[in-house]
Amino acid sequence: MPRFYPDTLFSDCWSSIGDVTFYHRNGICYFRSKAYSEFAGTAEQLEQKTLHQRAIKAWRGLTSKDQKKWRRYAEGVAAHRPPYGDGNSISGYNLFVSAYHGFAQLGNEHVPVPKKFEPFPIFSLDFISAEMVSLFDVQLRFKLTLCGTSKYNRYRVLGKIQIEEPGVGCHPGKMRNFLSESVPDDASAEVSFVVPMNRNDLQMFQIHIRYLLLDTVTGYRSLYHSLSALGNIG
Repeated sequence: MPRFYPDTLFSDCWSSIGDVTFYHRNGICYFRSKAYSEFAGTAEQLEQKTLHQRAIKAWRGLTSKDQKKWRRYAEGVAAHRPPYGDGNSISGYNLFVSAYHGFAQLGNEHVPVPKKFEPFPIFSLDFISAEMVSLFDVQLRFKLTLCGTSKYNRYRVLGKIQIEEPGVGCHPGKMRNFLSESVPDDASAEVSFVVPMNRNDLQMFQIHIRYLLLDTVTGYRSLYHSLSALGNIG
């Protein structure tokens, strides 16, 4: 694990450049050769790739005036990736792409207009129950709690979900995106997801979910939370 040593030009490094990836462990920065694979990706990954390409094309098609407005609205919006703090904020391009992806995940893909970022309410999910709704589909019901807003129906929950046998850990590569079917109408509301379940003989199963809020007005997405729970067919 070669270590990166700060110099007069670079005090620290994150992410990848060329075929080198920088990463942190116990507060120390290291670097390694970036791994490459011939795997083209899952159908969902390929779909996300083409969606991102459309978002980039849409950004390039904006007028200079609109791009400047996006940059102005991005000032002060905290980045979802390091480096955190110290006044670090995302770019106008990233804010635009976030909104583009958000609207696409809401089933309303279009070129968004610049809007100011509004802080998301405090939110959490608690697992309620599961029920088979078809031979291979299970409906997962959760209680959504929203604090700090009265505009409950402005938000939808996007869950990246994995269902396994009890005791099997979370594997990000096996998680798939699902949009909540219902729209919250109160500070405490029920939301549900209909998820394919390949093992309909399992009465007890493990649920892993990474969930976030989608703002239906701006298309922006919140930081995600994680939840793991045991479920059984009710």
